[in-house]
Amino acid sequence: MSEEPEPKGNLIQRLRDEFGFIQGNFLIMILSWLILDLFTELPGTYYPLYVEALGATATGIGMIGAVQTIAAAAVQIPGGYFTDKYGRKWLITTMTFIAAFARLFYVYAPSWEWIMVGAVIAGVCRIYQPALNAIVSDSLPKEKRGMGFSLINLIASVSTTPAPLLAGYLFTLYGLVPSMRLMYKLVIFGFLIAGLLRTRLTETVETPEKVNLGEMMSSYPVSMRESIDVWKLVPRAAFVLFLVDVIMNFTSGLFQPVLTLYIVKDLGINELQLSYIMTAMPVSMIILAIPSGKIIDVVGKKKPIMVSFLLWAVVILLFINGNFFRVLLAFILVGVLMVLSNSAISSLQTGLVPKEHRGKINGSQGFFRLIASSIGQLSGGWLYDNVNHEIPFLIQIGLVMIPLLMVYFWIDENEETLH
Repeated sequence: MSEEPEPKGNLIQRLRDEFGFIQGNFLIMILSWLILDLFTELPGTYYPLYVEALGATATGIGMIGAVQTIAAAAVQIPGGYFTDKYGRKWLITTMTFIAAFARLFYVYAPSWEWIMVGAVIAGVCRIYQPALNAIVSDSLPKEKRGMGFSLINLIASVSTTPAPLLAGYLFTLYGLVPSMRLMYKLVIFGFLIAGLLRTRLTETVETPEKVNLGEMMSSYPVSMRESIDVWKLVPRAAFVLFLVDVIMNFTSGLFQPVLTLYIVKDLGINELQLSYIMTAMPVSMIILAIPSGKIIDVVGKKKPIMVSFLLWAVVILLFINGNFFRVLLAFILVGVLMVLSNSAISSLQTGLVPKEHRGKINGSQGFFRLIASSIGQLSGGWLYDNVNHEIPFLIQIGLVMIPLLMVYFWIDENEETLH
């Protein structure tokens, strides 16, 4: 005898219970990320080839990435300090609009050095990163954090999935440089729309101080000291997670400037095939985002983080001796490991850090992770040009074992707070 279908009212109530937390600030952030991720990923498919066409080598591409991340790093700690002191909303909205202006340099750059100017401005705009992280953490109930951060990954993946395919289509229509200039114009449009949406955010700091530009400029040393001292106020697991994040960013920085060059120049995969490969990662993230969030909320955060590091090593082995299908599989696995690591680490850190310290923690962590990423990008570009094209990838196999062991031995999920 077949089971009776579940009453419609019960199903609706279950959906409300499962996804009712998607409202207010969290909903606005998701909508703005949907728009931004779609448009900003468009030029990402061919970005290294575009910069190379403007006269840069792999070292130059790495230098642009390093300069941008250093600029972003320099503002992370004051960004965290300002987030907790002056509030989240003003920083998020202001920097979203300025980030649109930065992309003008990408649109009209006559040579690769002009891209660097835009990259510095874009990097400075990331002063809002601690505020973005904090306002999301403030808006998620404790029992829904795994689901919430997995949903963010899902939304990002859904919006970015068509980007490589659309980039490939524009490439075949207009060629490399004209299509990239068009795509960066679309990026500007995306930032303007996202900025308008973010003006609807509600401030989550109860009594933010009035913004004082003079005081902000003079408070850099204070913000630096407080954002380093704040690590004394959180559980040890939060500090270990911070070190893990820094190592991960150095490791991923190694391949960022040379990944596309290696696929096209060394493996012989053409530009249109590249757009198909780039689509595989967000598709796998879409499929796994919700299930991984449920898994993280049930089995905990530690095991998914460790699995993601093991997958990272497998990805590199597939990639080094890659053809179209092996690289395609590697990118599918990258989507899996990104969903697991990003959701689990974000969820665990939210549980370890009290609300009143989240801005400073995010700022401090952002500073050191970006410094690590910039060193990685400089190193990866230089190694590609001067040592061996495979070296930036091979090094990662050993590097990912370090955070894996740190998580296994030093992370205790029982240290999570009630915040």
